[in-house]
Amino acid sequence: MNPSKPDLSERDVCTKYITPAIVAAGWDLHAQVREEVTFTQGRVIVRGTLVSRGERKRADYLLSYQPNLPIAIIEAKDQRHSLGAGMQQALAYAEALDVPFVYSSNGTGFLEHDRTGMAGVVERELALDEFPSPAALWARYCAWKGLDSSAQQQIITQHYYSDGSGREPRYYQRTAINRVVEAIAGGQQRILLVMATGTGKTYTTFQIIWRLWKSGVRQRILFLADRDGSQG
Repeated sequence: MNPSKPDLSERDVCTKYITPAIVAAGWDLHAQVREEVTFTQGRVIVRGTLVSRGERKRADYLLSYQPNLPIAIIEAKDQRHSLGAGMQQALAYAEALDVPFVYSSNGTGFLEHDRTGMAGVVERELALDEFPSPAALWARYCAWKGLDSSAQQQIITQHYYSDGSGREPRYYQRTAINRVVEAIAGGQQRILLVMATGTGKTYTTFQIIWRLWKSGVRQRILFLADRDGSQG
């Protein structure tokens, strides 16, 4: 804990330090920043005839370059904890959400962990006024993915289809959609996407097709669906 600052709670740290820092860096609170994002409801635990759920996974901040393109996570801790106390938890969330840039903060600054392996230094400390801008992190993201041309970036930044209901893809669907679109934008010719029964393969496929067509990719697409219910 920093003795020069009061003993602030985690929520105080978010309100007084983290949120102002990311806004000052250029992040749009309404379009690019989501707080307290629950992305799993917890594992179902069965003990005999009793069924319960484990702890839900919830990221304190999820930063997206645009909707459904998350690129950074911030885990906040109160000032009784060290700057990097939330890093392991944040890294676990980042792996699940396929996010490359991970931050932990107790309000005195940020500890950054770069999962891309391209920065030379995996972890570094940043002052509050050194948090990267959306453009800076996006440039690092595109370099990591090898997506340098404007044509490639036009494909991967194409918005998802929305029917106006507010429905969003589940986190694993979003990861699948983004990875396939990025692979195609990068020139990959053969892609194998494996998803389990009941995980929304048709929805995922539709979003991939929609984003490709709206971005100007006009190859013919053949989608085959197994109608035998026993096969999932």
